[in-house]
Amino acid sequence: VQLQASGGGLVQAGGSLRLSCTASGRTLSSYVMGWFRQAPGKEREFVATIAWSGGRTYYADSVKGRFTISRDNAKNTVYLQMNSLKPEDTAVYNCAASGRWAPGDDSLYSYWGQGTQVTVSS
Repeated sequence: VQLQASGGGLVQAGGSLRLSCTASGRTLSSYVMGWFRQAPGKEREFVATIAWSGGRTYYADSVKGRFTISRDNAKNTVYLQMNSLKPEDTAVYNCAASGRWAPGDDSLYSYWGQGTQVTVSS
């Protein structure tokens, strides 16, 4: 499956963005989907994950209550709604697909898209 993340941009602190991840090649419903991010000079960080049908989600503590992951399998797309953005949310955000439910374990994600830059100004 090929993944393409989009929707990043520059936003002021307190603002919102919605990221999209569109899949091609295989149906998205076959995979657990996750969002990860990587800031300059830092390791990749788990953000959120959603189960195959969307019935279960899991978030990093740093984004809980501010970010919402969702999916539309009919459109082969996963979303990350980001509200109340903070400067520390600045990073390249990337989506990934896994055949297993394993929140936070990026080693179990087999497919990765190209990231999209999110920059939050103070």
